[in-house]
Amino acid sequence: MTQLKQVEEVLKTPGQHWVGDGFPVRTLFTYDTHGKELSPFLLFDFAGPAEFTPASKPRGVGQHPHRGFETVTLVYKGEVDHKDLAGNDGHLGPGDVQWMTAASGIVHQEFHSQSFTEKGGTFHAVQLWVNLPAKDKMSTPRYQDIPASRIPVVKMPGGSLRVIAGEYDGQQGAAETFSAINLWDIRLSAGAEMELALPPGHTTALVNVEGSVRIHNGNPIAEAQLIRFGREGDCIGLSAHSDATLLLLSGEPIDEPIVGDGPFVMNTETELVQAFDDYQKGLMG
Repeated sequence: MTQLKQVEEVLKTPGQHWVGDGFPVRTLFTYDTHGKELSPFLLFDFAGPAEFTPASKPRGVGQHPHRGFETVTLVYKGEVDHKDLAGNDGHLGPGDVQWMTAASGIVHQEFHSQSFTEKGGTFHAVQLWVNLPAKDKMSTPRYQDIPASRIPVVKMPGGSLRVIAGEYDGQQGAAETFSAINLWDIRLSAGAEMELALPPGHTTALVNVEGSVRIHNGNPIAEAQLIRFGREGDCIGLSAHSDATLLLLSGEPIDEPIVGDGPFVMNTETELVQAFDDYQKGLMG
């Protein structure tokens, strides 16, 4: 018999701030406020939707470091180019995902693509930070640039589910992860209902990217709002009052200390100090 996961918290949608000049962001949670409750997830940035006029110079954010975790970027509208100091680069368009393992350290930049810059238009993306277990925090950095064509799609009555990471209905996600994580990009048609099976004991959260949705036919979710569920139970019920796009996060909690400051998330103060020292010495690529 299934047991619904109960809504534990509805996080208030925060005000917007700019990251560089290309990403108008609402940070739905951080490891400072919800590091324990939402482990293994550390931070969620909701960028846009925002209209950009045509320009000649790409907008974005210049070189900045990361260590100790992974960033997951999903583009809904617009285009992003990334480049790091080790010579890696890549391109993301609508539906594409980049799963970047910063681990021992990466210094990179993220800008709108030249083509999007010149044409202008709507930009809409999200970025999730995923913690790494202590044993993996100093592993070798890597990129998983995952085009939309590589992401499995599960068709369901009234909608669909893209398996970015984890597993659903026998479909394995496109991303490789260090711990047990499900990341599902869900589309629902107006009037549709959907019940999603989830691992009991996992952290579970749902972000309403676009549209009008209710949880268990009760709790409404506003756009750019995050719902945190309890870890007990093994399913959630969704009902759409308009066409909707949702992102579901679930994962096995990492029961380890979180000590972070800005772009570095480690387990001890000593490791954190070392991260800043290594960055200043140019040891992150």
